Amino acid sequence: MDLTIGSTKTLHNGVEMPRFGLGVYKMTDKEAAVEAMVKAIRTGYKAIDTATVYDNEAEVGEAVRAGGVPREELFITSKVWNTDQGYDQTLRAFEASLKRLDMDYLDLYLTHWAIPETFEETYRAIERLYDEKLIRAAGVSNHQQHHLEKILAKANTKPMVNQIELHPQLTQVSLREFCAAEDIAVTSWSPLARGRLLDDSVLSEIGEKYGKSIAQTIIRWHLQNDLIVIPKSVTPSRIAENANVFDFELSQEEMKQISALNQDWRSGTHPDEIKL
Repeated sequence: MDLTIGSTKTLHNGVEMPRFGLGVYKMTDKEAAVEAMVKAIRTGYKAIDTATVYDNEAEVGEAVRAGGVPREELFITSKVWNTDQGYDQTLRAFEASLKRLDMDYLDLYLTHWAIPETFEETYRAIERLYDEKLIRAAGVSNHQQHHLEKILAKANTKPMVNQIELHPQLTQVSLREFCAAEDIAVTSWSPLARGRLLDDSVLSEIGEKYGKSIAQTIIRWHLQNDLIVIPKSVTPSRIAENANVFDFELSQEEMKQISALNQDWRSGTHPDEIKL
């Protein structure tokens, strides 16, 4: 799989989404957040993934303006939080996000979690934003197959992306297969399992073969599984290290070894158990 830091995945509407980007969850120190995002942009990261609940959309906007890369060359994602869901509420939440970002459009806007009472209406509002060209792509996050099936039954524009927790201990194969059949791209959040795998002997042995860290090995596994991956770090050296994964390729056997680490273990809430 011939990949670079600028490689993209073509979404079903033709938009090119970077396969590799920066997640900014828990980047709550404003100054450190901006510095980390600017470092990432200058390292070659083309995507930043934020959300209203992360409380750093303004910092994303600031970093984009300071990064020295034209806005149209970057891919910015945000998400509508659970308490802002519903049709009219989502439209208002999006407007507030744009204001905080100080941008006139987003590349991708997602429902953050599938709140049972509101997720269908929330997605209907996201469709409207897409129709009005305020977002380049419409999507969801933390949606199971049954959530997606409800949306697909009514949607005029099906989601282009589903962002889900995904790592070698939570491989989500059946959901990935469903998304692939529906031409819905999958983004992995918590791609390194929040550090749980950073002393794993299988990953260590594979990484040593290529002179790579365990984190780099895992990120490469995501990329070779046709997943979009958004590792988070505020450390400049780690931001650079996470991006240094395009000069080696895992074998099919190594990919299977890593996938065999699956335990269906989640660092976050199961989507069917989410509550307001």
